[in-house]
Amino acid sequence: MTEALKMTGVWLTFPSAAGEDGAASLDVLKGVDFSARRGESVAIVGPSGSGKSSMIAVAAGLERASRGEVTLLGERIETLGEDALARLRRGRVSMVFQSFHLLETMTAFDNVRAPLEIARLDKVDARANAALDAVGLSARRLHYPGQLSGGERQRVAVARALASDPVLVFADEPTGNLDSESGRVVADLLFSIAKDRGSTLVIVTHDHDLAGRAGRTVHMRDGQIV
Repeated sequence: MTEALKMTGVWLTFPSAAGEDGAASLDVLKGVDFSARRGESVAIVGPSGSGKSSMIAVAAGLERASRGEVTLLGERIETLGEDALARLRRGRVSMVFQSFHLLETMTAFDNVRAPLEIARLDKVDARANAALDAVGLSARRLHYPGQLSGGERQRVAVARALASDPVLVFADEPTGNLDSESGRVVADLLFSIAKDRGSTLVIVTHDHDLAGRAGRTVHMRDGQIV
């Protein structure tokens, strides 16, 4: 299998907020066709509200498509229950978010270690330490998120996402909350570590410099790839 991800004719439709009969529904995605090969890096760009984040949410199974097919790591996920989908993603699919999503009551080391433990991987301590070393935070491993800068918190999030050597990494505006220098450092790490591990990297971004580093750029507008 050369494709890590394939989306065919994918729609995401939300009912009207009022829920009234005959009220208009909202089509967030409109027949999206997209694929990403193993080891490829792809940037998804487009104006706010174009459906970029919704597209990767559906691709990762965080949202269920209203219509169409999503094949993730060779499995049609619309046919899977939540437990089976969780097993498919565990240790093989990771995400990096704009807002870090670190647990404030856990150290940097434990934030990286916890998903490895949940995935029942071997050598979790060694993996977590190696991931923090790769992002230059070995000396900060016992610090809590509140003791770290924004750039450092995002570097912990990158370490957490890549510590399991995932097949596929989704990154949703990974530099959006960072200053330009911190953003550059995080981007360097994300691309270099993903390449070293042979991971597929799919990035949503407004940053055209960041998008330009990907092997391919996909443009979205009004819920469609254009």
